[in-house]
Amino acid sequence: MNPAQHIVLQAADWLNVFGHYMLLSLLSIGGAITTTSDMHRYLVDQHHWVTDPQFNAAIALAQAAPGPNVLFVALMGWNLGLNAGGLLPALFGVLVTMIGILLPSTTITFVAARWGHANRDLRPVRAFKQGMAPIVVGLLFATSWVLANGNGDFSRRWAVWLVTGVVALIIWRTRIHILWLLAAGALLGWFGLV
Repeated sequence: MNPAQHIVLQAADWLNVFGHYMLLSLLSIGGAITTTSDMHRYLVDQHHWVTDPQFNAAIALAQAAPGPNVLFVALMGWNLGLNAGGLLPALFGVLVTMIGILLPSTTITFVAARWGHANRDLRPVRAFKQGMAPIVVGLLFATSWVLANGNGDFSRRWAVWLVTGVVALIIWRTRIHILWLLAAGALLGWFGLV
């Protein structure tokens, strides 16, 4: 789809987007960023409502901007609305995606945090916390796969994978702030190296 080309979204489509984001909210253990692979599948691959460059730019911009990383969800809704016809649909798209992603997880988090804090010494609560760590790591790997693979095949994107591995090692082994690494990645992209 050409980014300048408009899509037509009916009320049922907006309701489906809202419902999909509510379901993603329940899966977003470790944050909304862990659900980007399914957002990509839904918005880009399945419905063609958002383009690959729009999708990747929304995540990059939201991650580079100060504030919570869930802002990329608002940008997804913004792009969806812009593609559907302009400023008002874009604002509506922001509301639909943000309320959808935030409402279930915030409600459950509030209730579960109060219960978990009151019962923090129980063995099942401690086991649950330890068991969730590998799931979060797996979801983050799925996110990195979608972002690093982009719209090219793996063999042609080796430089991106190399940079991804190097940055992961730097984050793991040093205390360099992530904004410096984002700036370095932006420079590599600017010069066409990745």
